[in-house]
Amino acid sequence: MKRKSLFALSAVVVVAAAALVPVLWSGGDNLHNGSAMAATPADQAALIKKGEYLARAGDCIACHTVRGGKQFAGGLPMLTPFGTMFTPNITPDDQYGIGKWTQDDFYRAMHTGRSKDGSLLYPGFPFTSYTKVTRADSDAIYAYLRSVTPVNVPSRPHELKFPFNQRNMLIGWRTLFFREGEYKADPTKSVEWNRGAYLIEGLGHCGMCHTSINAMGGPVSSAAFAGGLIPLQNWYAPSLTSNKEAGLGDWETKDIADLLKTGVSARGAVFGPMAEVVHNSLQYMSDDDINAMATYLKTIPQKSEAPEPLQLETSEKFGGELLKQGQKIYGDNCAKCHAENGLGMPPSFPPLANNQSIQMPSAVNPIRMVLNGGYPPSTEANPHPYGMPPFAQALSNTEVAAVVTYIRMSWGNHGTAVSPQQVSDLRSAPLD
Repeated sequence: MKRKSLFALSAVVVVAAAALVPVLWSGGDNLHNGSAMAATPADQAALIKKGEYLARAGDCIACHTVRGGKQFAGGLPMLTPFGTMFTPNITPDDQYGIGKWTQDDFYRAMHTGRSKDGSLLYPGFPFTSYTKVTRADSDAIYAYLRSVTPVNVPSRPHELKFPFNQRNMLIGWRTLFFREGEYKADPTKSVEWNRGAYLIEGLGHCGMCHTSINAMGGPVSSAAFAGGLIPLQNWYAPSLTSNKEAGLGDWETKDIADLLKTGVSARGAVFGPMAEVVHNSLQYMSDDDINAMATYLKTIPQKSEAPEPLQLETSEKFGGELLKQGQKIYGDNCAKCHAENGLGMPPSFPPLANNQSIQMPSAVNPIRMVLNGGYPPSTEANPHPYGMPPFAQALSNTEVAAVVTYIRMSWGNHGTAVSPQQVSDLRSAPLD
């Protein structure tokens, strides 16, 4: 439910550009040297191990490592309407990485969103969430990053159009949408709940995907965790506050924990960006932390829903025709795994009947799954997940619309018909 979190430049404030991808950009000369030092070598080793764990929790590897490239060497291009951003080198290389950053420099970036030289960081680096991370955890992550192999590769400058390349213009965005401060425990809640809140709201930065973005590129705070379309990725991060979507209030805590840890549960499976989060990050977290996150997520209160995404409606008559056609397509292509009654064979083949993700106002995710297929993440607890085959080459836009309409409106599901035009629009959407 993170992020990735996190995947592209989202919007423009009148005076600023913001990117929803975890990007730590040094943006200045390295002036000081320093490291997080523990009292003994054994203590230092423990600190590094803790930092590695926390870096996994923050999913740092997802954006700072190019597939097949050196770990944390950066260089991942992020295409946006305003130009291209490139993730930076965060290895301990003195010339191009963070080798000359001190603990204070690193904490300032995490806590205040300012680089070593004081320049403003683009909110693609999720400092609006990382500000909640404690100094001790920041120092541990710093110690871990100092321990990885240095890579002498320069960070490629962003190629943003004017005026979005003017960092000082981010002041307006920060004034509206950034509140600095470490996480403060709620004394009325349990230790486990507070740990889950700290991970979800801080390092996990889950709200960056599951909270809708307004016209100025800032989160709609009144609809926190109420879902939103991930900009430029054409995946919908469902609401966690409504049982009409992916609200978790009626889930068992075990089912939530299973989904986070393995990518599959008795209630469904994750695909798309969330599968990457599980693969890169959540599967490595301890059972205690996963259970803490599940405990917190289960108690997220009902809030105002995110603005409904554009849904191209069909006429009642055409919707009926799609429903009839979709029943045959489902029987020919889907029933073998998901069963004629839509109950599937969980966790290998998730149920479609009474599946909130199928019935959401946005039909983006089920359309993309039918078109492109996909797999839940391969995790230690589920190393060989069953996958969904793609049907983009086998089915026309109308046929895809028909079968998605059928699964959204059958077995007691309360979804609406979808348009072949919506399928056409998503057929060319990027896979990553």
